[in-house]
Amino acid sequence: MSLPSYPDGSYPGQSAGQHDPYGGQAPARTNGFAVAALVLGLLACLFFWTIVGGLLLGLLAVIFGIVAALRTRQGRAPRRVMAIVGTVFGALGLIGSAIVLVAAISVFDSQEFKNFEDCVDKATSQSAEDRCTEDFVDELTN
Repeated sequence: MSLPSYPDGSYPGQSAGQHDPYGGQAPARTNGFAVAALVLGLLACLFFWTIVGGLLLGLLAVIFGIVAALRTRQGRAPRRVMAIVGTVFGALGLIGSAIVLVAAISVFDSQEFKNFEDCVDKATSQSAEDRCTEDFVDELTN
């Protein structure tokens, strides 16, 4: 005994799984921009203390995350939450890197650092250079 077969109601030459009643393009199964934003955002958060890690990767994560979120909003791709999380992680990496950069510039532009450079230039031995380093650290912490 066999089961009756029913016609699939699709157009000739088209399987039932490919039928789109609205005529639009089906969304992609993956969203490469969202994945890239998440990976770059995580790397930016991990390496925020470096210029390349924080600024460059963070900026790329924010850009890719925005592109991915726009694609999901238009219905062309899935993974909206992944795109948003990648954008947030990228922004955090950018902010952390900017704070580290400002702190580094303020230290290297300070009078204490200029005094340290002069001391090291005038030092004649390793112990004198070590003493300059200790004095520099003491000036920064006070």
